[in-house]
Amino acid sequence: MEMAKFRLSQLGPGGDLTPPSPPETTFTDQYAFAFDIDGVLIRGGKPIPQAVEAMKVLNGQNEYGVKVPYIFVTNGGGKTEQERCLDLSRQLEMEISPGQFICGHTPMREMSEKYKTVLVVGGEGDKCRKVAEGYGFKDVVTPGDIIKDNKDTTPFRKLTEDETNHSHARNFGETEIEAIFVFADSRDWAGDQQIILDLLMSKHGRLGTRSETFDEGPPIFFSHNDIVWSTSHQHTRIGMGALRTSLEAVYKGLTGKDLLSTAFGKPQIGTFQFATRLLQQWRKDTHGINAPPKTVYFVGDTPGSDIRGTNEYNASNLCENAWYSILVRTGVFQEGTKPDFQPNATVDNVLDAVKHGIHRELDKSLRLKAQQLSMQQEAIEEE
Repeated sequence: MEMAKFRLSQLGPGGDLTPPSPPETTFTDQYAFAFDIDGVLIRGGKPIPQAVEAMKVLNGQNEYGVKVPYIFVTNGGGKTEQERCLDLSRQLEMEISPGQFICGHTPMREMSEKYKTVLVVGGEGDKCRKVAEGYGFKDVVTPGDIIKDNKDTTPFRKLTEDETNHSHARNFGETEIEAIFVFADSRDWAGDQQIILDLLMSKHGRLGTRSETFDEGPPIFFSHNDIVWSTSHQHTRIGMGALRTSLEAVYKGLTGKDLLSTAFGKPQIGTFQFATRLLQQWRKDTHGINAPPKTVYFVGDTPGSDIRGTNEYNASNLCENAWYSILVRTGVFQEGTKPDFQPNATVDNVLDAVKHGIHRELDKSLRLKAQQLSMQQEAIEEE
């Protein structure tokens, strides 16, 4: 009877559930957040006004006293994960670990054992070569290396002194390039496309040759497929997905065949599987929880990649938990337009997204607690 009185005391007047006062700070093992970066947290290299406050809320500065784990999943790249973390840590005024970070090209590191000599395209200077070498690729070639060997490769592009110094001299007449990886956005569409097309139409990746069947060239991989992305400009700017579309059109015009290519990043389901594994490892390393969270709230600004990927992964038989999509109005998506892929929720900014997810989880917790108390009360009455 005394236990029954204790249980009933947890119900407020009229049977309403009165939640207990939250502890100073607790870590939730039930849910987590995953964030896109450009257009969600950062725009034009500067933090979106609500971004810093949103991170503080997740780190425990909230009315519920709860800390929520989170990771970052961006289609951007061109730098090592460590370098991107340093940039984001400075922008958001907090410490971010590489264990919380996925670039568009991060999953490509799993292909370093399959291909030895590869062409890596995009990014600033020699950074993408260093990223690829850090992933374990044994022999990394850049467009600058090819132009240095034969300046007539790209009639309208001449290497600067700095580019020449960073480019490696070699005889490409004796080199077979096994795969092409577009790690980051091209800084020279014309030159990079010419080199990529030369390889795609070659015999076994050997520059200077031409296949008669156009099916002997190396495979090509893109780190993502976003047509546009959000910058400091008032309108979205074209990105890697546009380069891919352009290459497909030119290749079709030259060969009469469709270009077979592979894209990583969002909305590819493999990227969300990779993110699930990263979240599980991060929770294990920091809190000793060796399991993925029951719910992941993905916050993005691009319906065609962030929202589509989240929804399709959640609906697939490969997803072992629940993924919930939240669209913000601070990036690619603009109010007054109808997104091609419908999110579970649409909010103004990332802070509202964080609050939405936390409140939703609190409501779920309170409903579950109320159901449990109701069942306990019924059991007591039956006694």
